[in-house]
Amino acid sequence: MKNQRTAIAERIRGLRDAADITELETAEKTGVDVEIYRQYESGELDVPMSYITRLAAFFRIDPTAIITGGDAHARSFYLTRSGTGPVIERVRAYHYEALGAGFSGRAMEPFVVTVEPSLNDRPHLNTHPGQEFNYVLSGRLWLSIDGSELVLNPGDSIYFDALKPHGMRALDNKPTTFLAIITA
Repeated sequence: MKNQRTAIAERIRGLRDAADITELETAEKTGVDVEIYRQYESGELDVPMSYITRLAAFFRIDPTAIITGGDAHARSFYLTRSGTGPVIERVRAYHYEALGAGFSGRAMEPFVVTVEPSLNDRPHLNTHPGQEFNYVLSGRLWLSIDGSELVLNPGDSIYFDALKPHGMRALDNKPTTFLAIITA
């Protein structure tokens, strides 16, 4: 069985091949350095969820096709039972469970995210189009947004402009779980 990073890389490469465009053109049109794009497409580098959404918009497909290899079909509602959403393992420290993958034409991407404790005091900062909402379910989350550092406890939430550099890590040497909703 292929690992998820390899499967996503193959889907991305297949989309580009089907569109008959170059790696450079895809990278330029989706706002990423061509070398980074090549690492995504080869499976050498984990593809951030924000970039999956950007690629899906560029190729005019549902992000579900890149994440799972299937199509979303639900138009009235899509029910995700606890623990059954498609899992996206970006890196070992982050575990994403997609909650709306079966709904076609989503205006937002909802996830349950678990961040494992890390020895890294300064996580990588990320940016992506749209807005993001995070609601902490368990654990404590350190969050940096555009130079501001915050600590969120269970029940705390934050809504922010995702174009601002942001990064997070679990505190107290325990995993943190939160609901994340990302708009495109």
